[in-house]
Amino acid sequence: MKEIDPPTWAAIFDPANLRRAWKQVRANRGAPGIDGLSVTDFPAWMREHWAKVRDLLEAGRYRPQPVRRVEIDKPGGGQRPLGIPTVLDRVIQQAIAQVLSTKVDGSFHPRSYGFRPGRSAHQAVKQMQADLKEGYAFAVDLDVEKFFDRVNHEVLMRLLRRRIPDARVRRLIGHYLRSGVQLEEGKIEPTREGVPQGGPLSPLLANILLDTLDWELDRRGHRFVRYADDFVILVKSERAAHRVHRSIQRWLEERLRLRVNAAKSRVCRTEEAEYLGFAVRKKTFRASAQAVAEFRHRVKKLTGRSWGVSMRYRIGQLNLYVRGWSGYFALGLKWREVEAWDKWLRRRLRMCWWKRWRRVRRRVAELLKLGCDKHRAISAAMSRKSFWRLSRTYATQLGMSNQWLAGQGIISLSERWIAVHHPTSTKPEPAASPRSRVNLWGW
Repeated sequence: MKEIDPPTWAAIFDPANLRRAWKQVRANRGAPGIDGLSVTDFPAWMREHWAKVRDLLEAGRYRPQPVRRVEIDKPGGGQRPLGIPTVLDRVIQQAIAQVLSTKVDGSFHPRSYGFRPGRSAHQAVKQMQADLKEGYAFAVDLDVEKFFDRVNHEVLMRLLRRRIPDARVRRLIGHYLRSGVQLEEGKIEPTREGVPQGGPLSPLLANILLDTLDWELDRRGHRFVRYADDFVILVKSERAAHRVHRSIQRWLEERLRLRVNAAKSRVCRTEEAEYLGFAVRKKTFRASAQAVAEFRHRVKKLTGRSWGVSMRYRIGQLNLYVRGWSGYFALGLKWREVEAWDKWLRRRLRMCWWKRWRRVRRRVAELLKLGCDKHRAISAAMSRKSFWRLSRTYATQLGMSNQWLAGQGIISLSERWIAVHHPTSTKPEPAASPRSRVNLWGW
């Protein structure tokens, strides 16, 4: 394994590295931690207090504050605990991650794709597809139960000792692991295991832990792909698949002290396999049925008639979701599907506007303003048909045309699909703003 050079501490707290860490934390925004200090208020606080924080760090007496726990909805149902460190701790964690990742990333296994520079989930899916073409007929899908919450501190610190010679850095990471959690009712709970999701350091620590699994699978000669804690092993026979399933489950529980979720783990033929939201096949990969169902459910929620928000806010929230979803799943969609969803999405928005106009006179006036003839406008406005039926009439489609909807700022799935499948230009890097050059650290 590749070791880190001795002056790691100095590299982490170098002013240039700290400024880069702050810029990253500021770009990510995020909610305040338990101290209530926001990203906006942090610069003024930092100029006043950084000298004291720096002295505590150098003396080894700095103690991170507990993370604030919140629950976020999971796509498949249920909730996932998220730990939000204070802005100061996010900056320090980001500074540590920046230095350590550049030094240890080269030693990670090439079949690991999660939270690594220059690597993505799409590359992991394409690697799995390439392996399937070589005749692997069965997939072993092992789900690690609550991975980030169940990381064993003793095992992780033992692995860190092999990679990080600088004891001060290891101690500081240990303090972050044991910093505690503030629950929603305000109670502070000690953390005896796990790395909080939401901290900039957690993905790197997860990769350091699971890299041992990667090299164990490599030593056994298995074909596998891993993205964070999601990994799949490919074998050529069902008998071998069940043997590998039992063996790797036992290895995870004994060596890394992780639990395998038996209900979500399985052995299946590769024709039935799904990975990272895609149904992967030898010749193609598609967005899974679950991913498509989640998309339709979320869009219906964002375009629900009873959601009492302004259309501007609704469109903004819808665009955020569609942009993220299409940016990830566009590679697994067909053009005809995208065209059909674009039409469906526009129809749902026409329905929202139609209900918003409410009264007959308002509807007639709005349609006339949009260029619809008077007879058709009055006919549509006085109809007793449902909002959904009326959103597809000639009058509503002529008035609220595709061009008019685009002018309201509605994102187009078709345009996003074209940008992913047929990129024509590269977006230039934005110039550094004057704010990014402000010295917060007193040097």
